[in-house]
Amino acid sequence: MTDRLAILGGTPVRPQGYPSWPDVDEETVARVVETVRSGQWGGFPYPGPNTARFAELFAALHDVRHAIPMANGTITMEVALKALDVGWGDEVIVPALTFSATAYAPMAAGALPVIVDVAPDTLAIDPDAVEAAVTDRTKAIIPVHLGQVMADMDRLTEIAARHGLAIVEDCAHSHGKQWRGRSAGAVAEFGSFSHQSSKILTSGEGGTLTTNDDLLAERAASIIDCGRPKDPDDERGTFGANYRLSELQAAALAAQVEKLESQIDERASSAAYFEELIAEVEGVRLLTIDERLTRRSFYRYIVCIEPEAFAGLGNSLVCDALDEEGIDCWEGYPSLTRDPLFQPWLSRMPVAVEQADRLRPEAWDCPVSDLAGSRQTIYLDENIFRAGRKGIEDAVAAFHKVAAGASELRSLTDGG
Repeated sequence: MTDRLAILGGTPVRPQGYPSWPDVDEETVARVVETVRSGQWGGFPYPGPNTARFAELFAALHDVRHAIPMANGTITMEVALKALDVGWGDEVIVPALTFSATAYAPMAAGALPVIVDVAPDTLAIDPDAVEAAVTDRTKAIIPVHLGQVMADMDRLTEIAARHGLAIVEDCAHSHGKQWRGRSAGAVAEFGSFSHQSSKILTSGEGGTLTTNDDLLAERAASIIDCGRPKDPDDERGTFGANYRLSELQAAALAAQVEKLESQIDERASSAAYFEELIAEVEGVRLLTIDERLTRRSFYRYIVCIEPEAFAGLGNSLVCDALDEEGIDCWEGYPSLTRDPLFQPWLSRMPVAVEQADRLRPEAWDCPVSDLAGSRQTIYLDENIFRAGRKGIEDAVAAFHKVAAGASELRSLTDGG
């Protein structure tokens, strides 16, 4: 059968695959080679010339006063919280549907991550759940701009202002996004970006904090540079460590940031075409794109499946089938409620006695995140959206094919 699923021995829809990532070009190679030959490889003194150049470009891209490059996109959130004086006994509200780094960062700063559910239409943090979770110990919120969406920054900003809270935007997926014309990472006290190897602006590892606050920028830069003061009139320094970005990484980032905008536009155009075609596939649901999101950008594009339309198959097995058809994808993050790292009765997570009730099993009430992460979400790789209209058409054809062949696949498996 020519239309038999590739996972069952049929012919793949797209055997040639999609463009590779990172997108290596001669300019990036030349700048890294130039840095190697210069002999100035490390991050000290901070910032080096490549780091300073990248920081300038990145700040301009996101229309912020300061960009502070550092070792990775987990350290960024930890440093942001420390710069905001968040520490032991404090609470930081985070969404359940995210990479574990979002909740790890408060722990690294000495605070308690309070995990709340996401909104069903966007899978971004639910502002109502945030409001309900605020206590007199709450000091900050870390909303995640997941996939192609942004969290409701209007509601979150209003909640934060009313309760005296800071916001650190987790923008690991969101280089170049805009909310009401303001860049992701420029709306709150801090924005945290990742440059890990699969991100849309990468140096293999790395991260950048953005802020419009001069004092917060000084504090963050001091923390990552072994506590050295950044204010010439301040001899006290800060309690910090070496979290600097190397000049080799900064050279690669500076070269890539200059072509990022054209890549963002290409993905956004392809996403619109994908949304037009995928609407014809029964059982595939698009996330709601808020009209206040005025510029689109994404690292991975997220859709939700209704398992009933795929013969009861969950997202894991559907992703396996799509991968075999040549469509790069992944089932996405499981709910943090299922991660033992954030459950002190299963791990060594330090918790103040008076906060223990916040972390009892019955307190983890995140049904939307639990269902989405375990059964529904499919994260499509960004390269699908850099392969022209044919790349999109092939991806949608693969969804059609998997839906049509799901019953046969189900009969040969336990249903995922």
